[in-house]
Parts: sequence; structure tokens; C-alpha cells
Amino acid sequence: MIDKKVALVTGSARGIGYEIARQLADSSYAVVLNDVIEESVVAKALKQMGKDAVFVRADVSSSADRNRVLDTVKKTMGRIDLLVNNAGVAPRHRADILNATEESFERLININLKGPYFLTQLFANWMIELKEQNASIEPRIINISSISSYTSSPGRGDYCISKAGVSMLTRLYADRLAEFGIQVFEIRPGIIATDMTRGAKDKYDKLISEGLTPIKRWGKPEDIARAVVAVASGYFPFSTGEVINVDGGFHLRRL
Repeated sequence: MIDKKVALVTGSARGIGYEIARQLADSSYAVVLNDVIEESVVAKALKQMGKDAVFVRADVSSSADRNRVLDTVKKTMGRIDLLVNNAGVAPRHRADILNATEESFERLININLKGPYFLTQLFANWMIELKEQNASIEPRIINISSISSYTSSPGRGDYCISKAGVSMLTRLYADRLAEFGIQVFEIRPGIIATDMTRGAKDKYDKLISEGLTPIKRWGKPEDIARAVVAVASGYFPFSTGEVINVDGGFHLRRL
């Protein structure tokens, strides 16, 4: 078993996931990176900085791949202290819910909701075993959701529903795992500058300038990563099932 704490970050080849992995590595975590890409530029970069990093190519929507991720973490690290369910996709094409396709719905539900639901199941059971072996271990789970979990966007209903499911997933696992001393948190990003939002830059530039968010700027992947590091550092010892909004104040819903 590796001496330092271990974090698994899904969807960590770029954007928010990459920044989460990088900041956790800077916070003395060994990091297991996961994505669907063929080669891990991220893991190589972390190793060049002297970090402990392993990459496993896997699709979280696949049962076989999820089990392979678990096996990889067990074999390479021997422990898990933090699971960050970050992997997620947007619709390939936005479509009004009156015309949306089952294909798009199933893709988003499989990746954004089914994936973290069952990956958490796998790792939660292992976390329970680790806690039974060593009561000093304090494993945690963080789910990255979205303001779309409660904000209507009829042009991408499948995305909204998948993220609403992630919010309930957080509550369910927080409730079930509390007796084992395993905390579960939801970090809810707002409008974050990533590849996923690049196509809507002009739209959000205008909305933000007009006061959509009290803090008048785009969010950055670093903003999300800092929230993850705060949870990972154990700064919320008497909390579980908590939602941490990282959205520039969007959730205030002001008039």
C-alpha cells in the first residue's frame, strides 16, 4: 500500500478534471487519472513534476471498465481516500425536448449518471473494507454536478436530468455511508470556461455582463479544484451530503 493518500479523478484528461488532479497532486495526493483518451498526456505531465500518477483508460458507462478502474487502483495504490466523480458529457447536438432523441438521452444518462452511480458503489464498498482494517482512514466522495441540476434548459433536457440525478445520488450515498464514517459531497459548478462551454461564449459573456451572476466573471477550472481540495483536506468534518456552489452566486436567484 502506498504511504500517501490516493485520489481517483474521472474525466481528468482536460478542463475541470485535469485541474482537480493537478491541485490534488500538489496537495500531496497520489492521483489515479481516468478518461477515454488513448494516451495520458496528463499523467506524463504530473510525473514530470515528480508526482505519483497513474492513468487508466476507461469509459465509466461500462461495467467492465469500471471494474478495471477498481482493479487498477487496488493493484497500483492499494488504497483509496478520495473518489471524484467528474466525468461527464454534454449533448452532441442541443435539441428541444419536443424533438430530443432517445439516443442522446441514453448516452448522457449512461455517462453522467449511471457511471458515477455504480462506480461509487464499487469504491464505497472497498472504502468500507479499508475503514474496517484501519479506522484512521477517512475516505471521501465528491460528485461534480452543475447548476443545470436545478435550472431549466429545454434545449438540453437530457443534460439537466442527468445532473439532477447526480444531486440525488449525492444525498443517497451520503445517507447510506454516514454510518461508516464516509463523507459525500456535491460540488455544483456554474458557468465555467472549458471546452464544453466554448461554443456558447458570446451568449454567456453577454449574460454575465448583464448581471446573471453577482460575481461578474466566468468561473475557471481552478475554482472547482480549490473546492475539491478544501473537502479533501478535511475542512468539513461535521458535514455530509452538502452542496458547495461554485457559481459566482448564480444560486441566489436574485430579482
